[in-house]
Amino acid sequence: MYVNSGYLHNSRIPFREKTQALRVLSAGTYQLHTWPRLPTWRPKGRIDWQLIYISAGEGHFILDGQEVTVPAGNMVLYQPKQEQHYYFLGKDHSQYWFVHFTGRLVRNILKQYEIPLDGYILHTGISFDYEILFRRMRDELVECRTGYEEMLVYLLRALLITVSRKMHDHVLNISGFVQEEMDKAKIYFRDHYNEKISIEQYAASRNMSTSWFGKSFTGTFGVSPKKFILDQRIRNAQMLLETTDGTVSEIARIVGYDNPLYFSRVFRKEKGLSPANYRKIFHERFQ
Repeated sequence: MYVNSGYLHNSRIPFREKTQALRVLSAGTYQLHTWPRLPTWRPKGRIDWQLIYISAGEGHFILDGQEVTVPAGNMVLYQPKQEQHYYFLGKDHSQYWFVHFTGRLVRNILKQYEIPLDGYILHTGISFDYEILFRRMRDELVECRTGYEEMLVYLLRALLITVSRKMHDHVLNISGFVQEEMDKAKIYFRDHYNEKISIEQYAASRNMSTSWFGKSFTGTFGVSPKKFILDQRIRNAQMLLETTDGTVSEIARIVGYDNPLYFSRVFRKEKGLSPANYRKIFHERFQ
């Protein structure tokens, strides 16, 4: 078994926050490799809130007296004083992340982000975004850097917003494997948009056909890989035209175009103006 977690002030004793709106008490992850069974039973629950995200395998939860198998791609939300009775099995190769939190406005904040409070299971889908936020909360609790408690609240709010968005998003109909692969592709394209990216080579590197990858990416995000990369380039070109005095040729190279004339044609097609005219009109309007 693998465990990696962090606790506020290095204390495992939960408490109820009565003054601050929101406060994170602990966060971390468990992975089952060799242990046959990892059970948890708190008949009287806890005095704080707990959110569990199952990122691999499945968990077995006894909810209102009935056992429910909850697969990866779902979260379970426990409110204060709700009985917590669940277990994970090594044969399922399960991994889950958790966060405990408290605060006088927790219920209002969850309602604000449209997190349902009339049940336990949240159908959130699988996403690297979740793991990144859980991991960052855990690291903040371990490292205790300047302002870490405030950062923890920011990260938890970001997690709740992400959950809310994905619960209302059509991509939840996509399988966990496809969602994970498309998330990886989106991150790669966003980080490397200004480089020469071959959709064919990227798909091949992930053992996918170009056609299947393109259809899956478009079905997940509503835009083709080519258009996604183009949008990153044009958006960043706009920012540079608005905030710097770099030449059109310099900006073209920065966002990934060796030929400034081709860049100008693409920009005009997308924005209806040449880069030079876009900059001129922007400055006349806002400066």
